[in-house]
Amino acid sequence: MMDVLIIGAGPAGLHAADRLSARGLAVTVVERMASPARKFLMAGRGGLNLTHSEDLETFLSRYREAEAFLAPMIRDFPPCALREWCHELGQETFVGTSSRVFPRSMKASPLLRAWLRRLEANGVNLLTRRRFTGFSGDGHALLQAEGEEPAPAPARAVLLALGGASWPKLGSDAAWVNALENRGIRISMFQPANCGFLIGWSPVLKERFAGTPLKRIALSHDQRTVPGEAVISEQGLEGGAVYALSADVRESINREGSARLTIDLRPSLPLEELTRKLSRPRGKQSLSTFLKKTLRLHPVEQALLREAGPLPVSPGELAARIKSVKVTCRAPYPIGRAISSAGGIALDELDEGLMLRKLPGVFAAGEMLDWEAPTGGYLLQACFAMGQRAADGISAYLENGDSPR
Repeated sequence: MMDVLIIGAGPAGLHAADRLSARGLAVTVVERMASPARKFLMAGRGGLNLTHSEDLETFLSRYREAEAFLAPMIRDFPPCALREWCHELGQETFVGTSSRVFPRSMKASPLLRAWLRRLEANGVNLLTRRRFTGFSGDGHALLQAEGEEPAPAPARAVLLALGGASWPKLGSDAAWVNALENRGIRISMFQPANCGFLIGWSPVLKERFAGTPLKRIALSHDQRTVPGEAVISEQGLEGGAVYALSADVRESINREGSARLTIDLRPSLPLEELTRKLSRPRGKQSLSTFLKKTLRLHPVEQALLREAGPLPVSPGELAARIKSVKVTCRAPYPIGRAISSAGGIALDELDEGLMLRKLPGVFAAGEMLDWEAPTGGYLLQACFAMGQRAADGISAYLENGDSPR
């Protein structure tokens, strides 16, 4: 019987393995994919955003309803601790212009390689292509290797770090839900988070401008405004500014069936200044040329203005539309395309050490729990912090003699 079985080789599971193996415990990590941390590597393709450098109280507020649950864990393993952990692995970090924190290499792979080398040196056993299928009658986790029947994997403690429901092709397919529900664990329905939204664009906008970015805009929904960028797609609207509002937009759709987004195409210009610029004599210029020369409105922006109907003639009304282009979001993108997911194991199913109250000796951490966060380093920071808390909970459980299971 091994000391600890960790099912799921993402950041939460690997960080717990790192901490437990450093204490001399025999740890086996099981992963259903052919290699570990696939989603972690995908997240690092555009530059691995590890965490954020803003003050801690502001940082914690980003977790919305889950702040009270996550705050103690993140205080125990704050952003500065995550950076120090990276430095211990030989991967220096830096703070970008957006206050986000990245490894100096801007890649996930060097950090992961150093991490896996340390785990190997600590004796961690990594098994791939093994799927968790539930629990045996005597409470042991059942693992299924390819082409074989599920078999029990006896361990003194088990950590489930199986991920949520986004990007299933990278390993997080939420196939574990039935196994836990069968044991009486309450699971909140998974929903897309940090996602784009379906919008009924006109054929002209879809055909001419799909894939075109909207830069230096501001998006608003329900009294909240976020500056940033977005991208027009055939299906709708996506991108950083959209993701920042996605939780609120999704909940509005859940309540009302649709949600209104307002796009300010020129957030740096007050309405009065826009009106003044648009009041200049146009001469023989077409309206499109006039808008391009006067306000540098790109073709995609002008097309957006026309989505609401013919352009107003009055400078004041036209300025108002530029400052407030209204689009209707009909539904989130499918969860398989979302950056992350909301939903999962209800937080009150776990004790302070992240052990499932109904399954002594079984712990859970990471995106399989019911919380969400915006992009910007908050997702990874919470996963690392939960991995550490679970490791400490497992250590306490084993030291207190509450095993074998």
